Amino acid sequence: MRTGYFYSLVFALLSSASIAAIAAPAAKPEAVVAPLVGDVAAKAPTAKVDLNGADAPTLQRELAGVGEAKAKAIVAYRETNGPFASVDELLEVKGIGKEILDRNREKLQVN
Repeated sequence: MRTGYFYSLVFALLSSASIAAIAAPAAKPEAVVAPLVGDVAAKAPTAKVDLNGADAPTLQRELAGVGEAKAKAIVAYRETNGPFASVDELLEVKGIGKEILDRNREKLQVN
């Protein structure tokens, strides 16, 4: 009889613990803060990329469709043939086509 009483107490204790765990309030999710329009506009690059002065990582980061290999090709072309005379001369670089030039024309300048 004692063991039946003991098991009943253990069952009651475990039941109340599981009910307390289920009924406990969940942790509040942290609020997600969306960037303001002004913050996004402030991060947008305003300066143009100089084809004759930019290094390969800058070209890769700032130009759409230009990865590491194309950025290095631009720098190598500049070192071999001298400074770019115009933005259109970028078409002479292997791997740079009209589409990439048109996408980036407004970001580029030659000094």
